[in-house]
Amino acid sequence: MTPKTLLPLAVLALAACDPQAMADNTARRAAADVVEAVVMREMPAAPAKAATECILQAASIEEVRALAADFGVEAGTLTKENIRNLATRPAAKACFAASGVPPVT
Repeated sequence: MTPKTLLPLAVLALAACDPQAMADNTARRAAADVVEAVVMREMPAAPAKAATECILQAASIEEVRALAADFGVEAGTLTKENIRNLATRPAAKACFAASGVPPVT
């Protein structure tokens, strides 16, 4: 294919991207960094990574966005409390058990 034929295909591919989905993915990545930094204070890196995924799976997109707000700064008291609350949800506890992760306190 020539560059002239690739350009319209690239434009179509980019147009198919959902801006909201892209924003949600960005927020999820930022929230993961925030949650993992908090959880790593209680456990080693490998279980903390698994615990982070469990916590984010238990969170709504609004909660993920709220967690992402602390990206780049140290998590505040409210963020830490929100992480603890998410970690105590049945979905997160089940994920911890399935992943072999100790409960987050």
